Amino acid sequence: MSRTIGVFDSGVGGLSVLHHIRLALPNSRLIYVADSAHVPYGDKPHPYIEARSIALTRFLVTQGAEAIVVACNTATAAAAHTLRVKFDLPIVAMEPAVKPAVAATKCGVVGVLATEGTLESARFAALLEKYAGNIKIVTQSCPGLVQLVENGDLHSIEARRLIERYTTPLLSRGIDTLILGCTHYPFLAPLIREIVGEQVMLIDTGNAVAKELKRRVEAALPANDGSEPEEWFYSSGKIEEASRIMSVLWGSEVINVQQLPREFQ
Repeated sequence: MSRTIGVFDSGVGGLSVLHHIRLALPNSRLIYVADSAHVPYGDKPHPYIEARSIALTRFLVTQGAEAIVVACNTATAAAAHTLRVKFDLPIVAMEPAVKPAVAATKCGVVGVLATEGTLESARFAALLEKYAGNIKIVTQSCPGLVQLVENGDLHSIEARRLIERYTTPLLSRGIDTLILGCTHYPFLAPLIREIVGEQVMLIDTGNAVAKELKRRVEAALPANDGSEPEEWFYSSGKIEEASRIMSVLWGSEVINVQQLPREFQ
């Protein structure tokens, strides 16, 4: 049997993390849940996000998941601790990449694009206190960016307009490093790069999360037996739309999207 890894996000943004996981664990069985009926998480209260995170983790466990990746910064802030208390299996979660950004900046000014829920979380405040030191961290919440990715809208005039609006204040503060603090945002990275220029380093945490997951599962789970890798996709939203958007973001046709069962909706 292959190791089975469960991954969930508020929507399709966590596919950016799933790409890294597939590279890190090429023979594993991956189960991905997009909670698109409840997207975005960033403007919802923590108890709501926590309840959704528990429901999605329970579903993934019923499907045989032996480790869980919370591929959502907002869900990490609201629910990672609770999930680790409730579920006896490895839980790997996201967090804005403050530590590597602080190490990377040359000018001492780092920008953060994230959801309001992430920026207002105690977890993010703790990261700043632990790692920022003398580095100036300039934050910007980004209403609307998640929904652009959910719609597969990565290059439109509206996408450019929003990114320009959110990055202009950060550029005016002199940033040379920009944290993409939501798993949806890497899909907008080409447009962000075009707008902010080559001189600004873009940082996301998908690769770091995949490496941590690999370390955890290789320490805790039996080795794969050489089974063929599989990917299974679920959505709490509309299946036809999920299949279309996931195909765009995954980079190949996704035709096996299934509806999240009603009891986990």
